[in-house]
Amino acid sequence: MTQPDTTSQAEVGAAYFRLFNEIGIIAQLSRTLLEARLPKGIILPHFSVLNHLIRVRDGRTLMELASAFQVPKTSMTHTVGGLEKAGFVTVQPNPADKRSKCVFITSEGRTLAAGAVTALGPDVAELAQDFPLERVQAMLPQLEALRTIMDAKRG
Repeated sequence: MTQPDTTSQAEVGAAYFRLFNEIGIIAQLSRTLLEARLPKGIILPHFSVLNHLIRVRDGRTLMELASAFQVPKTSMTHTVGGLEKAGFVTVQPNPADKRSKCVFITSEGRTLAAGAVTALGPDVAELAQDFPLERVQAMLPQLEALRTIMDAKRG
Protein backbone atom coordinates (compact mmCIF):
# COMPACT_ATOMS: atom_id res chain seq x y z
CA MET A 1 0.00 0.00 0.00
CA THR A 2 1.39 3.43 -0.96
CA GLN A 3 1.44 6.42 1.34
CA PRO A 4 -0.57 9.50 0.30
CA ASP A 5 1.54 12.37 -1.01
CA THR A 6 1.60 15.13 1.59
CA THR A 7 3.97 17.42 -0.28
CA SER A 8 2.54 20.94 -0.49
CA GLN A 9 2.54 23.10 -3.61
CA ALA A 10 4.93 25.45 -1.80
CA GLU A 11 7.39 22.59 -1.21
CA VAL A 12 7.13 21.51 -4.84
CA GLY A 13 7.68 25.07 -6.03
CA ALA A 14 10.63 25.56 -3.69
CA ALA A 15 12.27 22.32 -4.87
CA TYR A 16 11.95 23.26 -8.54
CA PHE A 17 13.20 26.80 -7.86
CA ARG A 18 16.20 25.33 -6.04
CA LEU A 19 16.86 22.98 -9.00
CA PHE A 20 16.68 25.82 -11.53
CA ASN A 21 18.79 28.04 -9.29
CA GLU A 22 21.53 25.39 -9.06
CA ILE A 23 21.43 24.83 -12.82
CA GLY A 24 21.72 28.60 -13.37
CA ILE A 25 24.72 28.91 -11.06
CA ILE A 26 26.40 25.93 -12.72
CA ALA A 27 25.69 27.48 -16.14
CA GLN A 28 27.38 30.73 -15.07
CA LEU A 29 30.39 28.93 -13.59
CA SER A 30 30.80 26.70 -16.66
CA ARG A 31 30.39 29.70 -19.00
CA THR A 32 33.17 31.57 -17.22
CA LEU A 33 35.42 28.51 -17.35
CA LEU A 34 34.78 27.87 -21.04
CA GLU A 35 35.14 31.51 -22.11
CA ALA A 36 38.53 31.60 -20.37
CA ARG A 37 39.66 28.81 -22.73
CA LEU A 38 38.23 30.27 -25.95
CA PRO A 39 40.35 32.31 -28.35
CA LYS A 40 40.28 36.09 -27.93
CA GLY A 41 37.09 37.58 -29.34
CA ILE A 42 35.10 34.33 -29.19
CA ILE A 43 32.39 34.18 -26.54
CA LEU A 44 29.96 31.51 -25.40
CA PRO A 45 27.20 32.39 -27.92
CA HIS A 46 29.72 31.87 -30.76
CA PHE A 47 30.89 28.55 -29.34
CA SER A 48 27.30 27.48 -28.65
CA VAL A 49 26.29 27.98 -32.29
CA LEU A 50 29.30 26.01 -33.50
CA ASN A 51 28.60 23.25 -31.01
CA HIS A 52 24.92 23.17 -32.04
CA LEU A 53 25.82 22.83 -35.72
CA ILE A 54 28.18 19.97 -34.88
CA ARG A 55 25.87 18.23 -32.41
CA VAL A 56 22.48 18.64 -34.12
CA ARG A 57 22.99 19.24 -37.82
CA ASP A 58 24.90 21.52 -40.12
CA GLY A 59 22.99 23.73 -42.55
CA ARG A 60 20.35 25.15 -40.18
CA THR A 61 18.55 28.32 -41.20
CA LEU A 62 18.98 31.48 -39.15
CA MET A 63 15.37 31.13 -37.96
CA GLU A 64 15.97 27.53 -36.85
CA LEU A 65 19.04 28.64 -34.91
CA ALA A 66 17.21 31.59 -33.36
CA SER A 67 14.39 29.28 -32.31
CA ALA A 68 16.77 26.67 -30.88
CA PHE A 69 18.53 29.32 -28.78
CA GLN A 70 15.30 31.23 -28.03
CA VAL A 71 16.73 34.55 -29.19
CA PRO A 72 15.46 37.05 -31.76
CA LYS A 73 16.54 36.45 -35.36
CA THR A 74 18.45 39.76 -35.27
CA SER A 75 20.55 38.50 -32.35
CA MET A 76 21.31 35.24 -34.13
CA THR A 77 22.14 37.13 -37.33
CA HIS A 78 24.65 39.19 -35.33
CA THR A 79 26.22 36.11 -33.70
CA VAL A 80 26.44 34.23 -36.99
CA GLY A 81 27.84 37.35 -38.69
CA GLY A 82 30.73 37.39 -36.22
CA LEU A 83 31.40 33.71 -36.86
CA GLU A 84 31.25 34.24 -40.61
CA LYS A 85 33.62 37.21 -40.47
CA ALA A 86 36.09 35.07 -38.51
CA GLY A 87 35.77 32.22 -41.05
CA PHE A 88 34.14 29.74 -38.67
CA VAL A 89 30.89 29.42 -40.66
CA THR A 90 29.61 30.15 -44.12
CA VAL A 91 26.14 31.49 -44.83
CA GLN A 92 24.55 30.33 -48.08
CA PRO A 93 21.15 30.70 -49.72
CA ASN A 94 18.66 28.07 -48.59
CA PRO A 95 18.12 25.72 -51.55
CA ALA A 96 14.55 25.03 -50.35
CA ASP A 97 13.64 28.71 -49.87
CA LYS A 98 15.79 31.38 -51.51
CA ARG A 99 14.48 34.03 -49.06
CA SER A 100 16.32 32.41 -46.15
CA LYS A 101 19.91 31.44 -45.53
CA CYS A 102 21.57 28.33 -44.13
CA VAL A 103 24.59 28.27 -41.84
CA PHE A 104 27.37 25.75 -42.40
CA ILE A 105 30.34 25.23 -40.11
CA THR A 106 33.76 25.40 -41.75
CA SER A 107 36.75 23.22 -40.98
CA GLU A 108 38.16 26.19 -39.04
CA GLY A 109 34.96 26.29 -36.98
CA ARG A 110 35.20 22.56 -36.25
CA THR A 111 38.83 23.01 -35.25
CA LEU A 112 37.95 25.89 -32.92
CA ALA A 113 35.17 23.88 -31.24
CA ALA A 114 37.36 20.81 -30.81
CA GLY A 115 40.22 22.96 -29.53
CA ALA A 116 37.98 24.55 -26.90
CA VAL A 117 36.92 21.13 -25.64
CA THR A 118 40.55 20.01 -25.57
CA ALA A 119 41.58 23.19 -23.73
CA LEU A 120 39.10 22.29 -20.99
CA GLY A 121 40.89 18.97 -20.42
CA PRO A 122 42.98 20.06 -17.41
CA ASP A 123 39.96 21.76 -15.82
CA VAL A 124 37.84 18.64 -16.31
CA ALA A 125 40.60 16.43 -14.89
CA GLU A 126 40.77 18.63 -11.80
CA LEU A 127 37.00 18.64 -11.40
CA ALA A 128 36.85 14.85 -11.83
CA GLN A 129 39.02 14.46 -8.72
CA ASP A 130 36.20 15.93 -6.60
CA PHE A 131 33.21 14.94 -8.75
CA PRO A 132 33.96 11.57 -10.40
CA LEU A 133 32.80 10.46 -13.84
CA GLU A 134 30.41 7.91 -12.31
CA ARG A 135 28.41 10.74 -10.71
CA VAL A 136 28.29 12.62 -14.01
CA GLN A 137 27.12 9.52 -15.88
CA ALA A 138 24.43 8.90 -13.25
CA MET A 139 23.12 12.49 -13.56
CA LEU A 140 23.10 12.83 -17.35
CA PRO A 141 19.98 10.74 -18.09
CA GLN A 142 17.95 12.75 -15.58
CA LEU A 143 19.19 16.10 -16.89
CA GLU A 144 18.57 15.01 -20.49
CA ALA A 145 15.04 13.91 -19.57
CA LEU A 146 14.35 17.27 -17.88
CA ARG A 147 15.69 19.15 -20.91
CA THR A 148 13.58 17.07 -23.28
CA ILE A 149 10.39 17.70 -21.28
CA MET A 150 11.05 21.42 -20.91
CA ASP A 151 11.99 21.78 -24.58
CA ALA A 152 8.77 20.08 -25.67
CA LYS A 153 6.71 22.46 -23.50
CA ARG A 154 8.26 25.72 -24.63
CA GLY A 155 6.19 28.03 -26.77
